[in-house]
Amino acid sequence: MSQSRSIFTLSVLSAGAVSRGRAVTFGGGQVAAAGAKALGIARTAATAAGQDVQVAVIGTAVAEAGAAIAVGDSLVADAQGRLVPALPLRVAAGATGVTSTAANGAILTGGDPPQAVVADALEAAGAAGAFVEVLLRQ
Repeated sequence: MSQSRSIFTLSVLSAGAVSRGRAVTFGGGQVAAAGAKALGIARTAATAAGQDVQVAVIGTAVAEAGAAIAVGDSLVADAQGRLVPALPLRVAAGATGVTSTAANGAILTGGDPPQAVVADALEAAGAAGAFVEVLLRQ
């Protein structure tokens, strides 16, 4: 597949070096924390801060895998901005189930989930370093 049909691409100034196919932060940097939010996937590279980077935000993009990926996997960024399968969010066996917003003495106030899903895999990757087409989530 690997055709990259970006419906909406933004031009941002890089906050540092950004590799093509890696997740980009809202501040223009390459994602450097596993599970962090991302604006989109870099369509072009930057070697230093202040350079123009084209970022695919809506549509499909070609992204670099950070691990093996199966078609349909929900993907998050790793600490190098590559995409990896999201970890399933599960309640541990024997844990107390949440029954209200004040369960276990903690008020649920919202906020960001522990990992932000960036895209869904349209192609499989056998290992890190492969480039695959993904459907971006926004």
